[in-house]
Amino acid sequence: MKIFNWIFSVFCILCLPIYGFHVGPVLMCLLGILSLPIDPMKELWGNLPKPKLRPLIIGILFVVFCCMIPTRTTQPDIAGEISTETETQLAEIETETQETETQEVLVTETESEVPTEVESVAATQTQPSTEITLSMDSIPAYSGEPYVAVNDNVPEFRDSDLSTSSYEYYSDLDELGRCGVVYACIGTDLMPTEERGNIGSVKPTGWHTVKYDVVDGNYLYNRCHLIGYQLSGENANTKNLITGTRYLNVEGMLPFENMVADYVKETNNHVMYRVSPIFEENNLLASGVQIEAKSVEDNGAGILFNVYCYNVQPDIEIDYTTGDSSLIAAVATDQSHASTSSNESATSNESVSTNASATAGNSTVSGNSGNSDSGSTDSSSSSSDGSSVSNDASGGSSTLMVWKSATGDKYHSINNCGRMNPNSATQITEEQAINQGLGKCSKCW
Repeated sequence: MKIFNWIFSVFCILCLPIYGFHVGPVLMCLLGILSLPIDPMKELWGNLPKPKLRPLIIGILFVVFCCMIPTRTTQPDIAGEISTETETQLAEIETETQETETQEVLVTETESEVPTEVESVAATQTQPSTEITLSMDSIPAYSGEPYVAVNDNVPEFRDSDLSTSSYEYYSDLDELGRCGVVYACIGTDLMPTEERGNIGSVKPTGWHTVKYDVVDGNYLYNRCHLIGYQLSGENANTKNLITGTRYLNVEGMLPFENMVADYVKETNNHVMYRVSPIFEENNLLASGVQIEAKSVEDNGAGILFNVYCYNVQPDIEIDYTTGDSSLIAAVATDQSHASTSSNESATSNESVSTNASATAGNSTVSGNSGNSDSGSTDSSSSSSDGSSVSNDASGGSSTLMVWKSATGDKYHSINNCGRMNPNSATQITEEQAINQGLGKCSKCW
């Protein structure tokens, strides 16, 4: 009998750790203590009017307390023990878990679409809008200006697009191999820390290696970064390079890239940046690009624009279906007359330049370059792939002024390139620089 009492008491006491701190397990534990076959408990029960009723009382209490013990596998039995506040917290945790799982799926899908060298969109960032809403019917015909404002110069970002975490997004090429919308949150951590690599291996749709004397740098087409190298550090990313005229690259896109780059470097803020190449129907050459930008931390106070840049080249007629081009007839006639006159002057020993483009140099680039990187400009020195955007040594102008540092073996378009001390820089002609054995700086050119 004593052994039974011990087993019974231990069983009742164990109900508390097994079933948790509830009314039933607590009462059962107390019953187990009262049932212990030890002298203090025997004396306690002996003080009752009828001690012989102890087994009956214990039995009744045992049955009652058993009914009060919660079922561990059935939720409704313990629902009454959970407060309304706790239920709300549990619901919030479940919702957050579901949102996290959804975001992880989005990130996985995005990473599969972006090149390996590109950082994927942050888990907290939804996929940006890649739909092109710009209609060419709303864009006026080119009239001499490289770009025109769109939507009163106000970008059309969604609130969910805005972020203070740097990232990049590049659309897949379409069935014709054409680039789509590219998207980025520009920050200093996204900008390059080394010189741009060679991109001559990329041949975007509509690409032709063709030269004209009336074009600055001679080459009509550049490999244009949709998001400039100085903003993203992207090199030969096929999803970020289109065939663009020298005019589009330097006069159209570069000033806005420089504007964004300067702002980010000066403030350490972020800028939402979206570029949409506009291809009409099945054209291989884009008619132009739409560029939208908005500074995030100051809600557009620093950077805010929405422009369309024309993919044209003055004096050149372009077939946008193929990328073929030709010199406008009136310009060709003028060049022919100028060439004839130049030859006659040369025969009479007059000192006259016979190359109308010799003095063009790269003055536009140097004039817009507010930093050490030329942005989307393809500055490859190789002329074989048609990617050069500046005159090489053989075509350099003796009147083009350049800068050289007190030390170093390069000549520059600006007097403060990199760690160059502008106070000790001197200006000489490009011909003099070449004769001194100096090479062209790939950063500022």
